[in-house]
Amino acid sequence: MTRSNHKALLKPPSLQRGDTVGVIAPASDIKPELLRRGCEALEKLGLKPFYFDSILRRDLYFAGSRERRLRELHDMFERDEVRAILCARGGYGCNYLLEGVDLNVVARHPKIFMGYSDITSLLTYFHDAIGLVTFHGPMVTKDFADGRIHEKSFAAAVQGSETSALEFDQHAAVAPLVEGQAEGKLYGGCLSMLTASLGTPYEVHTSGTILFIEDVAAKPYQIDRMLMQLKLAGKFDGVRGIVFGEMVDCVQSKDQDYSLREVVLRVVGNLGIPVAYGLSSGHVSGTNITLPIGVRAQLIVRPKHISLNILEAATVPAAVPVRSAKI
Repeated sequence: MTRSNHKALLKPPSLQRGDTVGVIAPASDIKPELLRRGCEALEKLGLKPFYFDSILRRDLYFAGSRERRLRELHDMFERDEVRAILCARGGYGCNYLLEGVDLNVVARHPKIFMGYSDITSLLTYFHDAIGLVTFHGPMVTKDFADGRIHEKSFAAAVQGSETSALEFDQHAAVAPLVEGQAEGKLYGGCLSMLTASLGTPYEVHTSGTILFIEDVAAKPYQIDRMLMQLKLAGKFDGVRGIVFGEMVDCVQSKDQDYSLREVVLRVVGNLGIPVAYGLSSGHVSGTNITLPIGVRAQLIVRPKHISLNILEAATVPAAVPVRSAKI
């Protein structure tokens, strides 16, 4: 199967208590203790974690060879008993897998696929290429291991809630940058990975989206540079709204006399679309919100109220996956 702009949305079956979830490490290597703690957290949620012993292999800063990681990915999609696939961590290395991914395997066995950071490359590729709804959300050796799960959004996303809402008032950490209201396809992920896709066959498709952007430990001028690269590449053309993440540790120095909000407003403040800042998904300081990539969403940005409303279910009842009209 070749990459194309699919005209249908492929929703995976929902996840229920007692289901088996496959844990994979498609990028950087992981620590056994964190894997154990993360799996214990999954068990407390009524899920059955499953992983291959090879998940603990290491090759430089990768979780084993490219071949091992690809085999693990394909095998988890093909196993009928595995109902969802959760990434152990990000780091670096998913770009090595893109050329080798068998999209026919993924399309024949659509499943919940969740992660963030470097995993953004796979989240956007699976959605852009075959229409699969993917999930920007908590990872096993990070958020599950540390107890940083936003349980309401996680449950709503994986169990198939037809609608759900994330609402923030003036006392919340989420701030309004540009007022407005918009609807579009929820899409995005780690800024570094979105930018890294440009000029490749895996370039992100952002038109018509509510674009979510987050990153960690990048200096303000680096954030500025990546946003400008997206802008100059036309990737903000047709975007209907933007939501930034927490942008954890994205500072130049403790005594800098400007804020990152000012920096991003220089780039996106004149696009004529609503912009919010501070949504806790991906690299976070607190609980990690799950965002379904590919479903219709509504963004409302007001001076004292911000809401991101999910307008359709991200999954279907656990029987047969269905396709719906593309957004």
